[in-house]
Amino acid sequence: MSLVVVPVRYPLTRHSRRTLEQAIEVARERDAALTILHVDLYQNGKKVTRIDLKNAVERTFGRLENTRYVVRTGFLVEESILDEVGAERADAVVIGSKQASRLRRIFQRFTDNPDIDQYLRSHLDCEVITVESAQV
Repeated sequence: MSLVVVPVRYPLTRHSRRTLEQAIEVARERDAALTILHVDLYQNGKKVTRIDLKNAVERTFGRLENTRYVVRTGFLVEESILDEVGAERADAVVIGSKQASRLRRIFQRFTDNPDIDQYLRSHLDCEVITVESAQV
């Protein structure tokens, strides 16, 4: 079974809900498992649990089949996302446009190629789906 990973903020923001909505649709279309990832930053001093994340998602979207909830702790959100995508050998990662912009800036520091999709494909063999923010 293929796997889709979607990083989200907690509590869920409007952008996170939009990204998650798209990831759920992608997972259903592909009959894939879904990993919902939140990165708890060490420096923020907050502690989010898997249960917190799961409850927030289920309040918004209902119970989701074939879904795993993961909370990683780290210093950099982007590094933790890459670690999770690589460790789980995800087939696709669905990220919001704001996250894509942050990843692009970080990759520009380390590589001559700021194309996130190409970078992840070459390093993780993974498709990247970027969700544009909903217009208000």
